[in-house]
Amino acid sequence: MQTYLPLISTSFIVISALFIAFGWYYIIKGRRETHKKLMLLGAFFALAFFIMYVTRIAVIGSSPFGGPDNLKTIYLVFLLFHIVLATTAGVFGIITLLHAFNERFAKHKRIGRVTATIWFITAITGVTVYLMIYVFYPSGETKPLLDAIFG
Repeated sequence: MQTYLPLISTSFIVISALFIAFGWYYIIKGRRETHKKLMLLGAFFALAFFIMYVTRIAVIGSSPFGGPDNLKTIYLVFLLFHIVLATTAGVFGIITLLHAFNERFAKHKRIGRVTATIWFITAITGVTVYLMIYVFYPSGETKPLLDAIFG
């Protein structure tokens, strides 16, 4: 089961990004209710990913990069870029949702564009991280998070 958890959680990122992309499309078309439903589904799948990821890391551990040493630094810089983007997208996502729930639509619209763009990049980099540590260079082991990054 633990080998499928990273695939499932990464799928949640992709599903979230797809709902957000369609939500953006529908607000451009003026379909506010459809936009709202799709964006809430996008937020739900992003939250589901986060809960699954944190639980998996806490219970099972994290998989270290199993590739060649000459790529490890590049991978770690890429991973750091992804983590910063994901954290930024999460914070911006909460702010964007709060603006929508409080009907501050001008602010929601302004920050929503930025938030969605950051989330799309986060989704792409998240899939890339998944491919790097589970498909292209699997280590076959799990370690506590800090050991996986620095060990």
